Amino acid sequence: MKPFPSEVIDRLRATFRSGVTFPEQFRMTQLQNLLSLVEENEQLIQDALHKDLHKPKFESVLSEIQITLNDLYFAMENLRTWMQPEYNIGKNLATRMDDCFIRREPLGVVLIIGAWNYPLHLILLPLVAAIAAGNCAILKPSEICQATEQLLAELIPKYLSQDCYAVLCGGAEDTKSLLKNKFDHIFYTGSQVVARSILLAAAPHLTPVTLELGGKSPCFIYGHIDIHKAAKRLCWSKFFNTGQSCVAPDYVLCTAQTRDALLPALRETLRTFYGPDPGASLDMGRIVTPRHWRRLMDMLEKSKGKVVIGGESREEDRYIAPTVLVDVQESDALMQEEIFGPILPILTIESLEEGIDYINRQEKPLALYVFSDETSVVTTVLNNTSSGGFCGNDGIVHMALPGLPFGGVGASGMGSYHGRWGFETFSHRRGCMNRSWLLERVNVLRYPPYSDYNLGWLRWATTFKKNSWGGCSVM
Repeated sequence: MKPFPSEVIDRLRATFRSGVTFPEQFRMTQLQNLLSLVEENEQLIQDALHKDLHKPKFESVLSEIQITLNDLYFAMENLRTWMQPEYNIGKNLATRMDDCFIRREPLGVVLIIGAWNYPLHLILLPLVAAIAAGNCAILKPSEICQATEQLLAELIPKYLSQDCYAVLCGGAEDTKSLLKNKFDHIFYTGSQVVARSILLAAAPHLTPVTLELGGKSPCFIYGHIDIHKAAKRLCWSKFFNTGQSCVAPDYVLCTAQTRDALLPALRETLRTFYGPDPGASLDMGRIVTPRHWRRLMDMLEKSKGKVVIGGESREEDRYIAPTVLVDVQESDALMQEEIFGPILPILTIESLEEGIDYINRQEKPLALYVFSDETSVVTTVLNNTSSGGFCGNDGIVHMALPGLPFGGVGASGMGSYHGRWGFETFSHRRGCMNRSWLLERVNVLRYPPYSDYNLGWLRWATTFKKNSWGGCSVM
């Protein structure tokens, strides 16, 4: 008897081959059902997220529920347009009478592996894209957030077609077993270490992979700036979800003068946000597991930087106060890997060029933030760096807009999703040509016996050089 995962995959593959998922109406119905799942179980979702991560209601609604609903609304509004063949194709004289177009076709059975820091939306947003593109999908939620994992395992079969979508729960060994199977696409969100294992598992099957990873996303503060507004936006984006966001500002780059002005503003902002004791605030979450708490504390203890804000911690409830360090060097323990917690190092630079050079010496980050009242500063950093995403004068909010692609570059990932971009990720763009029997005079030029005379005419008829035959390349 086959292992359970193989049986599930075989069932979904048979369903896909039947063509059930292809029609627009089926896709729309499943998207509407997924919308109902989120809307009708909002309180259960909030309870699970609070149990797993101590997430306050505000953050759960904003970053898990509403972002999922918005992606669903966007997909349902645009699905028909996305599914239409694309006819705006460049043609030459030889193909002028032919029907040339691009079809978006579903890939097949796809695997979506979620992460623990946003355990709902990092599973459901890729699922929205997979459904919209007409695929069947296996969902593997993170086992670290067990309450959310179990809730998804209960709700998905109730709301979505069990012949097309399935949830498989389990740990790392179960995921390794699952990856031995052939999929038509693997979508993974998580760490670079696991991503390498995903690529190795995909290689024997030549399975395409989307990797949504992370990295050390810098916040570069330079030039004239409203320091109090900057402090509020920096604190919110850094300490949202207790710093456990792949797009959170990982460190700050600024001049010594800006740092000295920023620190009092950060103290004031944190007191306003979380009160005199952030550990007692209902708006401050917790580190997800004792193991993750110990990792952060080990990094903090090894750092040679100076703690100037926060630093308090409690192991019993996995609490770490919002912490800011100065006098941090590039070689510091906090600068060797993504922090992924409520710890913010501040590094000083002396010029715009030095800051850009520092960013470019590192691996390409998932996000890059620039705070400045000077448009020229923001533009200069944008034009001279590379990152998965970019946001001027704020943090993390760019990922909430369905019209923008979300994804990494280099070590921070490959591929993108959200909105149309997710639909494209889970679709095959099939180039199609239906040829006319007309203009055979042109076609006979390509048949043997070959001659230089025919070759000359054929080159003229197939060229895309503007005005070479009195037309343009796109018709």
